[in-house]
Amino acid sequence: MSNQTTDVRPLILVTNDDGYFAPGIRKLIAIMRKIGKVIVVAGEQPMSGMGHAITIKMPLRIKTVTKTDEYEEYICNGTPVDCVKLGEQIILNGKPDLLVSGINHGSNASINVIYSGTMAAVIEACIDQIPAIGFSLDDYSYDANFDHTEQVIEAITRKVLEEGLPEGVCLNVNIPAYTAEPFKGVRICRQARARWVEGFDSRHDPRGSAYHWMTGRFENLDNGEDTDHWALEQNYVSVVPVHFDLTAYNALETIKAWEF
Repeated sequence: MSNQTTDVRPLILVTNDDGYFAPGIRKLIAIMRKIGKVIVVAGEQPMSGMGHAITIKMPLRIKTVTKTDEYEEYICNGTPVDCVKLGEQIILNGKPDLLVSGINHGSNASINVIYSGTMAAVIEACIDQIPAIGFSLDDYSYDANFDHTEQVIEAITRKVLEEGLPEGVCLNVNIPAYTAEPFKGVRICRQARARWVEGFDSRHDPRGSAYHWMTGRFENLDNGEDTDHWALEQNYVSVVPVHFDLTAYNALETIKAWEF
């Protein structure tokens, strides 16, 4: 395996978009340490909603938190995508066997995958041909209960390490919030067609200058029972294969027929 000599366990790069201190990533680290050698590269502050942003107008800095033979942890001042790039090119100087991102505080099902820093890190790894999985919990609370996520996260991770993923494909995994009733199982799904309907709460500061707080509501436009949104509502874990090729292949012939 890559970047390994005597250690035959997989080398796992861990990151997130909620910051290195978030309970979700601490849980994910604990799970991954049961499976392989873990290298953590996470942001020093929350970067939710940053999508695939990269830092180009300021230098990136890495701080070492822990470095042992079994475990390494670093924090940086960049975005989740920056964390992947720094982890691969500066810290590891090579590719890990797997990248995992999360556990995000909040769902990344449906259209949320477009905005998600959690999934941007996963997609960045996928671009570099690294098997990658994003894990999210359908609970936005900082104090969310992650205990019920451990078994399914470990099972999915081990399966990806054993089987691999198709070229150019990564996984978006969303887990229902904790309830007294265990989730029903795992569903392989498609991304639900939905959108955020935004608005702005416009105000003025004491100097009279206008400022605007974004608000919004989630609007599901998809009644299918094979979607990630439906699965979460029915208390299933959803697993959506994701790829970064945004070409609308079904529209190619239509556009080719246009005259310019």
